[in-house]
Amino acid sequence: MPLIKRKHATIKAYAHDWLEPDEPGGINFFSGTIIVLVLMSLAALALETEAIRADTPFAPWVRPFLEKLNAAIVLIFAVEFALRFWSEGENKAHAGVAGRLKFLTQPVTIFDVLAFLPELIVLLALPHLHGGWLAALRALRLFRLFKLARYVPAFAIVGAAVKRAWAPLMAALCVAAAQLYIAAMMLYFIEGDTKPAAFGSITRAMWWAIVTLTTVGYGDVYPETVLGRVAAGLVALAGIGIVAMPTGILASAFAEEFRERHEAKQLRKKELAMTKPAAAPRD
Repeated sequence: MPLIKRKHATIKAYAHDWLEPDEPGGINFFSGTIIVLVLMSLAALALETEAIRADTPFAPWVRPFLEKLNAAIVLIFAVEFALRFWSEGENKAHAGVAGRLKFLTQPVTIFDVLAFLPELIVLLALPHLHGGWLAALRALRLFRLFKLARYVPAFAIVGAAVKRAWAPLMAALCVAAAQLYIAAMMLYFIEGDTKPAAFGSITRAMWWAIVTLTTVGYGDVYPETVLGRVAAGLVALAGIGIVAMPTGILASAFAEEFRERHEAKQLRKKELAMTKPAAAPRD
């Protein structure tokens, strides 16, 4: 995992090389460090939710340590973003003022900012903040997961597969929404008078419909009449299709994405082999 593979003429170019993988889908020293810090921050968030409880089994020093660890990670992410913004001019697509503005409006950049800026503001300007606002800021650490999308190829494949399957997924969602409404309406008419607390309106029956169609089946709400149970059985069978349809769509999209990426990788290898000079013949 080398720090730098290429030679550059300016410090800005070196900084840009540090901040970007050396090759598409690759991981260099800097990006590997960021991945470790993201995972550490998410682990610290989970431990911190236990450390702040009055009945926590953790030692008293654990909570201050986790807070200092998160503060250090926030500062590192802030420095990383500042360096990225400064060096992004090396990318022709983001050169100049218009290019930097384009860079700032990208979803991944917005997620980068949300991953550190709110907590940085609290750290520097509102160090004594506590209560619900602080809990909301802790939740923003989930945006650090999107930082992994820059460096971990698996995240890029997931995003590309979902984008590829977006139209059929939306069609499946429309079918699921229609089934949900029809199921709730059926049980409203059948069981509305028998169990008004659960099926007295279509909106009340929605909870049962969601639980049944997704095959979760909590069992807290169920029909009691014979006709209601027959309808519930039909709804449960229809729920199998709701789960299977998007699963098949995503599986097909993933397979197609992997196939295209593998073919592109093989093509790059062939092109690289063709550009290499032939070995000199021996005497």
